[in-house]
Amino acid sequence: MSAALRSVQVRAPGKVNVSMRVGAPMADGYHDVATAYQAVSLYEELRAEADDELSLTFSGPIGTGALPVDRTNLVIRAAHLLQARSGHRGGARIQVVKRVPIAGGMGGGSADAAAALVGLDALWGLGLGRDELLELGAELGADVPFALTGGTAIGTGRGDRLSPALAKGPFHWVIALSEPGLSTPLVYGALDEHRERHAADLPALSAPQVDADVLQALRSGDPAALAEALHNDLQVAALHLRPELADLLELGEGNGALAGVVSGSGPTIAFLAADLDAALSLQIALSAARHTVLRATGPVPGARVVG
Repeated sequence: MSAALRSVQVRAPGKVNVSMRVGAPMADGYHDVATAYQAVSLYEELRAEADDELSLTFSGPIGTGALPVDRTNLVIRAAHLLQARSGHRGGARIQVVKRVPIAGGMGGGSADAAAALVGLDALWGLGLGRDELLELGAELGADVPFALTGGTAIGTGRGDRLSPALAKGPFHWVIALSEPGLSTPLVYGALDEHRERHAADLPALSAPQVDADVLQALRSGDPAALAEALHNDLQVAALHLRPELADLLELGEGNGALAGVVSGSGPTIAFLAADLDAALSLQIALSAARHTVLRATGPVPGARVVG
């Protein structure tokens, strides 16, 4: 155990799936995936203060009114998991400033959970090691372990078995937000239905893996090569559910993006730009077309105590 604190502040990043290969459903209901994650500089900020009870509030530039603040929220679930593991009886007053889109395919809820694990471990002086936090993160969700580690990594299984990947960077991203959000289970279900409808025309599913050209592009820090390799098996399902996203992809690529890809289960679209100037120009063009856009770079570190 380490010394407990009175308050702590943590920053945790959102992510872009630069490659997403989806295999067949597994026995636990999750799909077998192989994905290349990159953490980007769009951050959730969590502040926790010691208190007798657990409480949670949200604020930030995106609408948070519909977010639950009870035991169904990953932040509260993370707190209860830490209490159960450690025997800690105290609580915390937790405030989260959200900047990662909600149900947008960028892992905002997972970033919140990772921030809660790191922040409450420090606040309560639990002194849990990195491996134990990763284990707890995997219990909370497939993307939580990556939100803890950050950087660039390959995720397999549900996406929670991580292997670090070299990435030279920085890569410049323009993130186009879209409302309303998409349910991850709904998108996976739509992909399964698509594959069933087109079974005669599609190859048989095999164990998914991240293509070698993705890894080479990340290692070399070459945005043009990475743009050629961007891929997401879930994109066809997201576009089926939200056909207007195809127009947004075309608009971005017509205004200087090297390529665009639906991030995770969508509906957020991540456009890769050649450099900072190209990213700024693309941001201006998409904003002029009345789209909500943000700029970010990657890779960045995972959940960390700040200040």
